[in-house]
Amino acid sequence: MLKINDVLSFESSLFRILTILPDSVIWIGLDLENAFPIKVSRTEILKGLEDGNIERAIDPHESLAFIQPEKESIQEIKRDQNYALIYPLISHELFYIPVQRGKIISEIMNQNEVTKQTIYRLARRYWQRGQTPNALLPDYKNSGAKGQKRTAKDKKLGRPRIYNSEQGINVNEDIEKLFYRTIKLFFLKDNKHSLPFVYRKFQTTYKNLYPDIAESDIPTIWQFKYYYEKEFKKIESIKARIGTSNYRKDYRPLQSTSNAQALGPGARYEIDATIADIYLVSNSNPESIVGRPTIYFVIDVFSRLVAGFYIGFESPSYLAAIQALNIAMTDKVQYCAEYGISIQPKDWPAVGLPDALLADRGELLGYQIEALEKTFAVRLENAPARRGDAKGIVEQAFNTYQAYFKKEGKGKGVVEGTTVKKTGGNDYRQDATLNIHQFTEIILACIISHNQFHVLKTYDREPDMPNDLPTIPLHLWNWGIQNRTGKLRSVPEEALRIALLPRTKITISDLGIKAFGLYYLAKEVLDLGWLHRKTGSSRPQNLEAAYDPYSVNKIYIFPKDNSLEYWKGSLSDRSREFKDCTLWEVKERQKAQKEHLVQHELQASKKRRELEAFISEKLKTKHPKSPIKLSQRIAEITENKAKEKNIERKAKVKQQEIVDTNIIPMPKLKTSIKPQDAEAVHYPDLTDELFGEDD
Repeated sequence: MLKINDVLSFESSLFRILTILPDSVIWIGLDLENAFPIKVSRTEILKGLEDGNIERAIDPHESLAFIQPEKESIQEIKRDQNYALIYPLISHELFYIPVQRGKIISEIMNQNEVTKQTIYRLARRYWQRGQTPNALLPDYKNSGAKGQKRTAKDKKLGRPRIYNSEQGINVNEDIEKLFYRTIKLFFLKDNKHSLPFVYRKFQTTYKNLYPDIAESDIPTIWQFKYYYEKEFKKIESIKARIGTSNYRKDYRPLQSTSNAQALGPGARYEIDATIADIYLVSNSNPESIVGRPTIYFVIDVFSRLVAGFYIGFESPSYLAAIQALNIAMTDKVQYCAEYGISIQPKDWPAVGLPDALLADRGELLGYQIEALEKTFAVRLENAPARRGDAKGIVEQAFNTYQAYFKKEGKGKGVVEGTTVKKTGGNDYRQDATLNIHQFTEIILACIISHNQFHVLKTYDREPDMPNDLPTIPLHLWNWGIQNRTGKLRSVPEEALRIALLPRTKITISDLGIKAFGLYYLAKEVLDLGWLHRKTGSSRPQNLEAAYDPYSVNKIYIFPKDNSLEYWKGSLSDRSREFKDCTLWEVKERQKAQKEHLVQHELQASKKRRELEAFISEKLKTKHPKSPIKLSQRIAEITENKAKEKNIERKAKVKQQEIVDTNIIPMPKLKTSIKPQDAEAVHYPDLTDELFGEDD
């Protein structure tokens, strides 16, 4: 189907259809300056379109339809004048016939005193550019040689100065090089320097190079700015001044939202940490200020529901992250009850594993987190370095939740500006009054209130969300579970907890299973005979065990690779001194013991050397060779030993001195003790208890 104003390509030339007749088409070439309307068979054009000899093309002048000149501007006036001038020609039904066209042009020339060339030029422009009034707009865009560099001669370029009689100078190639060097050195490398400051640096450099030049002949700041705006693109300048990372994080255009990639609740969780803006005191000693706690949040992207959190003094690390994840993936009713808050499962329904977890690179890297990915099929996504905007939801949550307590907590240890005290001022760290338990209660109450009642005013809705659905995290979560694909998966809590625990290498010896310098026993290890001595049984060499850093009483041994099957190992009696200790307490005690042993080991080493020297000296004693035969000396060993024993006994008796004491002798029993009563005064037999023998 052919339409008026269609642009067709034929033999590498473009043609526009001006009008359509029953059997023919009138078109005009767009590439020729002296083109005229031509009559062509309609059948031939349709056949050419079928054969591919003629193709439809994009209109090169379609942008004219979007131009709207200012009212009563020169552009609008000239357009309307030109259109009125050629209207008798372009509106005539037989404009394509040369004889008729010539008559109409002659009439226009007689009425308006214009030349034939002007009429043909305007008519061609009208036909070739789309047959609209805007086709007759003046081509001001081609005026002034935009984008082309001016060649300076004797005359000063640019607007003359108004308030200064001096003419100034043109910017030549040498000045441009100096402009470029100054901008690169002082403006594109330091975000703190303004353009006027950089221009003054240019003035100093220029004056050093040309000391005799007058101040009025130094290139002006406007010339400097003109060069900067002409040669340096705005986006590239911003990137150079603030760095690519900061540009991507804080300056780049936002073309989408996080919700666009979250299909429903549990599709993606974001996890991140920050240091709270408040100083806390010790639970046991309120006089002791312990510093600022770490806060972890795990947030569902689709609903903005806080699924889990951690508050404590662990630095942002895997150890703190797994505690937040463990809360996020398990039931929270019991946890809230520990802080005196009563909730129902429906009040905090985020229980289970998400489909994806977005975190910083350092926190969820390593073999420990592989259990989530390989065993529980949770997709791990790592944000690029220094790209907090990749986790914009959880990053903004820190500001939201801290705003809850910062205003009310002013004067209670909340961070306020700087710690430098002004005259008569107070250090806010000294105002700390809350302990970690109280602060956790506050944040927990904020989370529950936020999940159930906070209205997300800037939440971007999905097209299928009803208008009466409130943009509250809990309501969005429940709606998503009912109407979208639920991504949460259930998993046994104990299996998940052990899978997320950190792991360490262990060794097995006669003394037990060794981890962190402590020894453990496990029933399965005993049954396999790995702890039996002098049996020659082989022991595994590369076993791993999971451990809870908050209690070293147990470890969880993984006997098989790529499996979460585990054996429980309990602390043995050999390491009983560390019972109920945390891993950090164990390391502190081990360190303290080693530090105290150093001096004793030095003293022992010295005394050992003295002992060895004494023994060596004694062993140097030589006795004269005995005339008795060797065999006779060997035979007399037993007799000689008996003689020495008697001499030793007599010497001991002589050395004893009888001392007169007031010891009262025990009276002799008048009756003898019966054999059955004699057993009652015997010492108990503890052989079984000491050696652990079975009955």
